Amino acid sequence: MARRLVIGCMSGTSLDGLDAALVEIEGTGLAMQARFLELRSRPFGELEKRLRSLADQSPMSSGAIARIRGEFVALHVELVRELAGGRRPDLIVVHGQTIHHCPPLTWQLFDPAPLVHALRAPVVCDLRNADVAAGGQGAPITPLADFILFRDARERRAVVNLGGFVNFTWLPAVQGRAASELITEIRGGDVCVCNQLLNEVSRRAFAEPHDDRGRRAGEAAAPPALRESLRRLLATQATGRSLGTGDECREWAEQFLVRFSGEQLLRACCEVIASCIGAALEGKADRVLLAGGGARNETLSRLIAESTGVATGRTDEFGIPIDAREAAEMAVLGALAADGVQITLPQVTKPTSAVGRAGVWAYP
Repeated sequence: MARRLVIGCMSGTSLDGLDAALVEIEGTGLAMQARFLELRSRPFGELEKRLRSLADQSPMSSGAIARIRGEFVALHVELVRELAGGRRPDLIVVHGQTIHHCPPLTWQLFDPAPLVHALRAPVVCDLRNADVAAGGQGAPITPLADFILFRDARERRAVVNLGGFVNFTWLPAVQGRAASELITEIRGGDVCVCNQLLNEVSRRAFAEPHDDRGRRAGEAAAPPALRESLRRLLATQATGRSLGTGDECREWAEQFLVRFSGEQLLRACCEVIASCIGAALEGKADRVLLAGGGARNETLSRLIAESTGVATGRTDEFGIPIDAREAAEMAVLGALAADGVQITLPQVTKPTSAVGRAGVWAYP
């Protein structure tokens, strides 16, 4: 197809809600051009607590899990129908909710059938499972979509997602080279916990869902002992595996809130997360683009700029709002998969055998 309307749906490990992005795709394969059109979002409301309990491995009956899934899918149907506005999209791409991710075990909660029935459009979900089945980490899966959306002729760019966890994509300068050659140079990976920990501290210390704009972190100084304890904890995550539920560092927050203020913990988190990002990029980027909810944390953003030492901004400046980046990239990845492109990159996810076409596909 010369032109496709694709809807991408994303619900992250922060469990702050569901995002759906409408993207216009021109062309096919690695030559495609993607243009973000619109974003719609919905909070989870009461469903958040039950999704969090499920992701936290809390015991529950199969019936309870089925009801959670049913409500989760119903929210997708409602939001996608609203975003489509009477149009029938060419494809709907759903990330699903990460309930467990510790390769080779991974579980993205979703059921495509109700969405296919309601919108009368093809749906693809479970985009990471083909990579995991081939021995890969299954994450991050966004680097190739970052290449489609953010590559530049002269700049080496790093796209850093500040979600429940930090992940990054490093993109080489295009300089007129062939896309098939460039994608072998793309690098990416998970870095460390981010909003999972920041929000946990905010909930425990202040009964607030998050530190608004990083204001509390900006008011404090972090004692060296607090920073070092967190560095040691995050070092245990630097094992080369992709991160998922189970790395939220709740015990760290609970332990140190007895001895330090919430502001001090938040500041320590921002400083250590920023230093981890700087170390991951190794000084190889000319520009850093921030996305995800954590990009609103002004303290964290400033510390990342200091740690990387390069121009640091948000993806908004390049046509993709920070809240829309992951949902828009789901749309791009689904379109690439439909075109027969392998959406995970071997140098990023490290599969041990050939990876087949990504996704579980359902059709009207």
